[in-house]
Amino acid sequence: MAVALGQATAMGMLRRWERVVEDCESALLAKIFRTDPVELFDALRQECDGHAVVCSQSRVLVPNDYTVELAQQVHDELAVGGGQVGRKLTDVLAGHAVDRGYEWAGPLTVHVTTAEVPNGRYRISSAALAHIPADAAGPRGT
Repeated sequence: MAVALGQATAMGMLRRWERVVEDCESALLAKIFRTDPVELFDALRQECDGHAVVCSQSRVLVPNDYTVELAQQVHDELAVGGGQVGRKLTDVLAGHAVDRGYEWAGPLTVHVTTAEVPNGRYRISSAALAHIPADAAGPRGT
């Protein structure tokens, strides 16, 4: 009985430490990303959802070519951790499609560029480009 109680106490302590580490990680990300990356991720998901085409009860087609234009300051803030902005956005979008059961019109590409954007933060556009290799459009930015 004492062993089981000791294990339960140890597991509880580990869970508390895990929460502390997660809270610290969230606080650090909030300091690094002054622009809330969740807002950008949500806007990317909304672009995907807003252009979804229902082909049948079991098939929903979404654009596969996304352009994310970021204000220079926002791009610099998001690139602080190693410059993998495009990869992170692609991963978020791919996970969203899996969660929703979407099909891509072709290979998924997310192009990240810097630009003068009206809201001073970002602008997202998308297109359905069928059956082209992911690198055929060529890099449009970083």
